[in-house]
Amino acid sequence: MSKTTNKFAPEVRERAVRLVLEGEKEHVSRWAAMVSVAEKIGCSAHTLNEWVKKAEVESGQRTGMPSEMAAKLKALERENRELRQANEILRKASAYFAQAELDRPFRK
Repeated sequence: MSKTTNKFAPEVRERAVRLVLEGEKEHVSRWAAMVSVAEKIGCSAHTLNEWVKKAEVESGQRTGMPSEMAAKLKALERENRELRQANEILRKASAYFAQAELDRPFRK
């Protein structure tokens, strides 16, 4: 879920997208259909346009990364970042202890 509050339920979004795609033939352009549907549900046409583009990506009609893949990629990037940080900590600790071993007086 995004950091901002979602004003519209997923069902409303799906229905609005469906209305745009079905009502495209009745309007001069897709944008005109979006403006018409957006006025009815109380959102901006730009917001509705983003919903339509996302729905097309999810269904494979438009190129782009589906949200499931994007979430998985984000999780993998986070894990990779955490592992790099852990490796850096271990590298520094190893160097510290190696230096401490070299600085220790030699005993027979």
